[in-house]
Amino acid sequence: MESKEIPEIEINSMDYQGMLEAVFRATQDAISVVNEKGIHILVNPAYTKITGLEHKDVLGQNALYDIEEGESLHMKVLSTKKPVENTKLKIRPSGKTVVAQAAPIIVNGVMKGSVAVLHDISGIKDLTDKLEEAEKKLRELTYKYKPEDIIGESMSIKEVKNMIEKAAKVPATVLLRGESGTGKELFANSIHAQSSRRNNNFVRVNCAALSDSLLESELFGYEEGSFTGAVKGGRKGLFEEADKGTIFLDEISEISMNTQAKLLRVLQEKEIMRVGSNKTISVDVRVIAATNADLIKSVEEGRFREDLFYRLSILPIYIPPLRERKEDIPLLVKNFIVKFNDEYGRNIVRISEEALNILMSHDWPGNVRELENVVGRSIINMNINEKTIQSDHLPHLYSNKKVQTADCVVYNSHEITSLSEVMDKAEADYIKSAYERLDKNKTETARLLGISIRSLYYKMEKYGIS
Repeated sequence: MESKEIPEIEINSMDYQGMLEAVFRATQDAISVVNEKGIHILVNPAYTKITGLEHKDVLGQNALYDIEEGESLHMKVLSTKKPVENTKLKIRPSGKTVVAQAAPIIVNGVMKGSVAVLHDISGIKDLTDKLEEAEKKLRELTYKYKPEDIIGESMSIKEVKNMIEKAAKVPATVLLRGESGTGKELFANSIHAQSSRRNNNFVRVNCAALSDSLLESELFGYEEGSFTGAVKGGRKGLFEEADKGTIFLDEISEISMNTQAKLLRVLQEKEIMRVGSNKTISVDVRVIAATNADLIKSVEEGRFREDLFYRLSILPIYIPPLRERKEDIPLLVKNFIVKFNDEYGRNIVRISEEALNILMSHDWPGNVRELENVVGRSIINMNINEKTIQSDHLPHLYSNKKVQTADCVVYNSHEITSLSEVMDKAEADYIKSAYERLDKNKTETARLLGISIRSLYYKMEKYGIS
């Protein structure tokens, strides 16, 4: 087979220059060229479209003229005589974000200038921002929290994270114990999101917010005509809504003995019975309960069923109060600043050392919820142009110290300790004293105190007695 020769095409210098200029104008990539002194000598129409600068405006201007944020690739090429790879820039006056690359123009071994190509990525950035926002909203809707959403690096919170991960791997009932404001719902969300049930419903119930009769119908549903106001056809309850998923029973200590008995049936038999019905309905629900009360004390006082307590506390997790993990406060504050910047449209950068020291010295009876409230109020107190939270921006934090006057000792009204706290302290001191006097013999201590060995273990854990 004979090879065909490619015919030579003669192009004179004028035609050649015209073709180059046509290609230069037609290319969709923005191109700018500077001479050896860094002065713009050529730009194409695509450059004008991206930057918003007409060629007559930019020609004769230096290489920094069109840059809003970032360094000049042209000047870097001229100084190093080497190409510059993809670099992110923000250009003026359009404010668009571009990725640029530049290379030296060398003729007969002599540097004659630099040529740069700009690619507009503003659209990609907008799409990325929208995607991140959509993912954030999706997580809020589906309760998909991960261990990293639990802020803190203290030893106590690391132990809780470890327990959360273990709880997520098994279907056992979990009892979250902790003071109000410690974030029990966040931990419950995290367990659900890491479990095999994560693609099904997570249903939250505040047991203290509903009356006994209303709570029962909400949890278990009802049949048509079972009570005045019941909707036609009846209604399925929250346990049915949570089938194959998780139900979070917050403030579990507040439910009545009657509802406790029905809840026990769900845990034992995996079935519910609607109000006004005699038919059972099978449900497959993982139960996570939470309380800030001493359930063992409630059991001893006859206000909570002992058998239900043991069913709920198969996997108990204690969430420490903020005063026991103060080393996490800087991380929490940083996280709340980011959150409120987004919500309030602010640009707060940091908190001063003095302000942080004030936060670190507070005992936080309201725990993480109180800290979040304080950070939010501090940002509201700041002027729009201020970037750092100072001590004078903080709302008043009541100290835990008494004030000595000339005639008497005065206590701030906020500092009056609740009766339950006083009783807890007295109980803790007495148990500790008895335990030490009996040479740390737990069995003998429990016998002489008139409580079960299990109750003693619980109280010792609660009060940190070792």
